[in-house]
This record gives sequence, structure tokens and C-alpha cells, in this order.
Amino acid sequence: MKIVAPTASSIEDAVRLLRKGGLVAFPTETVYGLGGDATNERAVVAIFEAKGRPRFNPLIAHVPGAADAQRFVRWSAAAERLAAAFWPGPLTFVLPRAERSPIALLATAGLDTVAIRAPAHPVAQALIRAAGLPLAAPSANRSGAVSPTRAEHVAESLGERVSLILDGGPCAVGVESTVLDLTGATPVLLRPGGATREAIEAVIGPIALSTALPMGDAARSSPGQLESHYAPSRPVRLEATTVSADEALLAFGPHPPAGAVMTRNLSPTGDLAEAAANLFAHMRALDRPEVGRIAVMPVPHTGLGLAINDRLRRAAADDGAKRQG
Repeated sequence: MKIVAPTASSIEDAVRLLRKGGLVAFPTETVYGLGGDATNERAVVAIFEAKGRPRFNPLIAHVPGAADAQRFVRWSAAAERLAAAFWPGPLTFVLPRAERSPIALLATAGLDTVAIRAPAHPVAQALIRAAGLPLAAPSANRSGAVSPTRAEHVAESLGERVSLILDGGPCAVGVESTVLDLTGATPVLLRPGGATREAIEAVIGPIALSTALPMGDAARSSPGQLESHYAPSRPVRLEATTVSADEALLAFGPHPPAGAVMTRNLSPTGDLAEAAANLFAHMRALDRPEVGRIAVMPVPHTGLGLAINDRLRRAAADDGAKRQG
């Protein structure tokens, strides 16, 4: 495993690996992705194996832009309007699979839909364009763990499971893309993320919120639909207004309670964009052996707060299991 700066030479090296079915970690504006050729079943299998990811959890295909996406999915008027407003950027569409689409069936969990987006990060764009391939790229970490927003997070989580890591610095958005199902008459928000519900509705009008998670091993229509996900090794306690002596504090706002083992503040000024960018890095910093539990202060449930609270809820979902060891 090598961590390298994203130069013309290192991107050429990355392309050679991808075309041979290898895996490359690269930065996007949301989190670092573990990239492989989305049309190559063996490369897709390697992604699932490297992450320890359930095969019923589909992957997002990353492309340069809307014209490229239309090779792989059946485009729609809503997709066109949203792509014009958000792409490249942190918004993923779930659309019907195009006839003769070369996207590997395993990448879509065998469904007749494809999750697809165009990332905004210049390194991601350069890599995808140079490869000439759609890249399946879930977050570059072991499945269920805290997502990586820096190259060193990828190395800590995946180690030798990834051949090459392109280091593009910290991710600007810091939470995964929003996933929007465009297959029905009313768009459905499957996963809140870097594009806010309010901004989406300003373009296409009201959208519905997905309320039911698939059960067991049923195929998910998009990533981010596992009940327990984005989880540190320490238990997580939400809506904390006080803190115990054995707890670390994930704070938000100007007046966090005192007394924690350690504290990281998502945004001392209460800025949700700053909080989203810091979320996963701060969770990692607090996930230490000397910490009994991570207490999390309330975060407003508006704008990017919807995505932040979604990740925090999933991080806390298996709290009881962690307490029992």
C-alpha cells in the first residue's frame, strides 16, 4: 500500500491498476472512495472483500458527468434538472438500469437500478476521466466503520487491502452524498448527505423521505440503508447535555459541558457545514481505548444537520451490543 500525491504520473499508475482490476483509494468532496472498475465483476468482488461489505449492499458508480451517466442508466427529466444544479457534486441518483448497461450486476446487488453520481473533487474527476471507466467507489474503510476523510484514515482502516491511495487532502464536505431515488413518480430521499433536502426541493419540488429500511439480507436500493453504520468502536450516546468522567464529548456550539475525558467540537460557532466536514475525523479522534463512551451534543435537524444526525443515529444503533462487549 502506497500513499502518493495526485500527480499526472501517479494518476497514470492508478489507471493501470484499475484497468487490471485493482483497487485505488481516492478523494472525493464527500469522503475517500475505494475505487474499482464498475464494469469488472472481479474488481467489484475485490471491493466487497476489502471492505467486508455485505453483498446485498449496492455500490455507487462514479462518472464525470451527465452525458457519461446516460450510458449506464435510463435518464429522466428530473435527473437532467438536478444534474444541471448539483453535478458534479454530492448528489447520487438511483435510476433504472439502461439496456445493455455494462455495470456489473454485483455492483447493483442484482437490482434493475443503478446508483450513480459525478463527484466534484478535481482528483476524482481526473482519475475517472483518465481511466475512461465508471468507478464503483464506496467509502474507503472497513464496512460499518467510521468513513475516511483523510488519506491516513484509509491506510488505518484498509492497510494492504488497497494498492494505492491518492492523497488529495481533507474532504471538503465530509459526509457521504445524498441518495435520491428517481424511479417513481415522486422522488424519495434514501440517504441524507452533502446536498440538502431544501436545496433539492428548490429545484424539483417536494420529495418524500424513506422511512422503512429493508430487513435482513434483502437487497438495498442504495448504500447507507444499514441500521448500524458509520460506527466507532466506542459506544455512542446521543442528545447529551451533560458528560460523565469516562466519556469523550463530541460537542456542537459555543458552550459545551465540561468534564469529559477529551472533547472535539464539530463547530464552536454552530455552523453545520463546518460540523459536517469535521464529523468523521472528530469521531475517529475520540474513538480511543481510554474512552468509555462517546457523548454527542444535539445537532439541529435542518439542512446538513439531517445528514449529520443520520450518521450519528446509525453510529449509535449498536450501542447495546458494544456495552456487552
